[in-house]
Amino acid sequence: MTGFEPGLLGRRVCLELGDGSRISLPVDRWWAPSDGGDELLLRRCTGPTVDLGCGPGRLTAALTDRGIPALGVDISPVAVALTRGRGAAAVCRNLFDRLPGEGRWRHALLADGNIGIGGDPGALLHRVGELLAPGGTALVEVERPGTGLRRGHVRLTGDGHPPGEWFAWAWLGVESLREVVGASGLVPRWFAERGGRWFAGLVKVAA
Repeated sequence: MTGFEPGLLGRRVCLELGDGSRISLPVDRWWAPSDGGDELLLRRCTGPTVDLGCGPGRLTAALTDRGIPALGVDISPVAVALTRGRGAAAVCRNLFDRLPGEGRWRHALLADGNIGIGGDPGALLHRVGELLAPGGTALVEVERPGTGLRRGHVRLTGDGHPPGEWFAWAWLGVESLREVVGASGLVPRWFAERGGRWFAGLVKVAA
């Protein structure tokens, strides 16, 4: 169990910050039909795609339904079961552990705030670079302009269930993306906004 399970099952869940403030997670979106932001990502996936932090699998399943080979990756057994229940492939694994197809994926998705996984976007993008084939693309959802780079510890909480354990998380504003790519081998190529959500496309350049 990861603490995300109530949200994966449709219950309201928040990220609680160290100062006691809370950020609601987009649980409704996890189960809703694809919106404009989702479509921006999905249309750019033209080959084998790994969906990192796939949650209940809406993007993995949408790609599978369109005939695009896709694999969801999540540390939650509940998320993996839900993704498979939608007819898509998924593995229960930490994305920093060995994954199928390393260095051969055409696309990697980091949607719904998953750029925050691990609390270090630079290290996360370096890992994504390891998963992609040369010329492959990382399709990343980032925060609105003015957010900058914020790191901290958060926990999952919500009505009707006890808070989870604290873990590292980060928020990366669109304007700060170039600052964290570092030695990832990824180069930002485009930025876009859809319905208040911000996205970026990064290409893995040949060594």
